[in-house]
Amino acid sequence: MRKLWLTFSQAATVSLAVLFVVSTLRPDLLTWSTRGNVVTVQQEQPPATAAQPIASFSSAARKAMPAVVNIYTSQEVKRQRQPLMDDPVFRYFFGEQFDPGVQRREGLGSGVIVSDKGYILTNQHVVESVDQIEVALGDSRKVPARVVGTDPETDLAVLKIELQQLPSIVFGRAEQLRVGDIVLAIGNPFGVGQTVTQGIVSGLGRNHLGITTFENFIQTDAAIHPGNSGGALVDANGNLVGINTAIYSQTGASMGIGYAIPVSIAKQVMEQIIQKGSVTRGWIGVGVQEVTKELAESFKLLKAGGVLISQVERGGPADKAGVKPGDILLAVNDNPVADSTGMLNLIASLQPGQLAKLKLAREQAETDVTVTVGRRPGPQRRKP
Repeated sequence: MRKLWLTFSQAATVSLAVLFVVSTLRPDLLTWSTRGNVVTVQQEQPPATAAQPIASFSSAARKAMPAVVNIYTSQEVKRQRQPLMDDPVFRYFFGEQFDPGVQRREGLGSGVIVSDKGYILTNQHVVESVDQIEVALGDSRKVPARVVGTDPETDLAVLKIELQQLPSIVFGRAEQLRVGDIVLAIGNPFGVGQTVTQGIVSGLGRNHLGITTFENFIQTDAAIHPGNSGGALVDANGNLVGINTAIYSQTGASMGIGYAIPVSIAKQVMEQIIQKGSVTRGWIGVGVQEVTKELAESFKLLKAGGVLISQVERGGPADKAGVKPGDILLAVNDNPVADSTGMLNLIASLQPGQLAKLKLAREQAETDVTVTVGRRPGPQRRKP
């Protein structure tokens, strides 16, 4: 009996020793263990071979961001003199601080470096009527800038800074964009610093918005806020496809509807501004309106198309060519006219002095006239 008890004691001692070692070194082998109430999770293991990268637009952002700058502007604004300042008693007690006379108004926006020689593309409304312009680069340098030229009819402007070997944006092909393509908006919203937002192309060829004279906007749901104006809209490869210009909003913040000027238009305007200081467009001196279904029926047209010439400027190119109010303009140099915006773009693309063939519908018959294109007058300046 004593021998049996000794054997049992030794076996129990060995079992306890083994249990202690296992619970200390490998508690996971004990399925009934609740030590620490640890929840088991699945952890990603390092791949044995090169795996597909996680979907990211980091490389596109890194490619474009160095060429996007922040623009800070200021403007002197004269205030109307306070009548109380004519009272010597009031002036004695309160001083001149209540009648500063002139204040400085601060503004902000964004821009895109388009050349390593220091040319920057931005919106005209960002630099309109300002006295001072300062550009903040991606490497934290701040330098003054001057306006090379502006084009209010597309809301574009070109600035110049006196620095060399700057990072410049790579121009993409806006005409190859499709609805649903991924785009990134880069700028300085609300002055918080350079920011990237992501979205898709929601629409193309947006016009009749009343934003500018010449409209052919890219619509996107990438968040665009005040301060993003003049910044870059880039594709998934980091190439410039548009200049962020406006948003549709009832609050001033993004509601998912933003508009950008296609880079093809921006490039044409930029090149003319750099070469000539301004933009030259064709003009024939007519006022037009859309041809509705009702108008097409009244003019006995087979279908609604073209534009109705409602006004002809006396002595203008169209007047000299014999164009009359009531004519329907169907085509310019054999390019069909779809609406007033299409007609405006077709005429504006012509060079002053060039001969252009206009196809007209008049009295239920089609006729061709040749017009010598004139130079489009500049927009009227707003009265202060």
